[in-house]
Amino acid sequence: MNYYAKPVARLIDELARLPGIGPKTAQRLAFYLLNAPAEVAVNLARAIEETRKNIRYCSVCGNFTDCDPCFICGDERRRRDIISVVERPRDVAAMEKARGLKSVYHVLHGAISPMEGVGPEHLNIRSLLKRLEGGGVSEVILATNPNVEGDATALYLAGLIKPLGILVTRIAHGLPVGADLEYADEATLSKALEGRKEIK
Repeated sequence: MNYYAKPVARLIDELARLPGIGPKTAQRLAFYLLNAPAEVAVNLARAIEETRKNIRYCSVCGNFTDCDPCFICGDERRRRDIISVVERPRDVAAMEKARGLKSVYHVLHGAISPMEGVGPEHLNIRSLLKRLEGGGVSEVILATNPNVEGDATALYLAGLIKPLGILVTRIAHGLPVGADLEYADEATLSKALEGRKEIK
């Protein structure tokens, strides 16, 4: 039985379709939008509409952008000899926040997952290989997620890239900064030991 007016029920249903938003959170958001000043809802709707209309994939790296090439690919200060390969556009933002290596990126738009019917042909791999064939790339950093799908994708890509004579590296996995050893699981500790480095 529905306790809300039809427009409110529809708003709650649409919000509940968003990832990580359950029915109670959707209800809370809907009532916030109804009680907030009208411009809050209007501005949100306009932002969504504008984003959907103006955002596309970068023709070079596959990241979300409003210009082509994207601002990262267009940045001449970047190290173009190093390509960091990530699964999703949001991973580019995570890598950038680390403020580490100023490489360029390549976004796969997923990971190999036979259980979900995602094979290599569904990923943005062909354009990566074209970039590598162009020369000038000395290293490819495989920054896929540290899970079964991410590891499978990294192994598959390494098999394609190594024969090209390009160094292939994988981001290290292990303990987060500030963690206690006693709370780490076996797989995390194992990865941390594998990725150990000499203290200089």
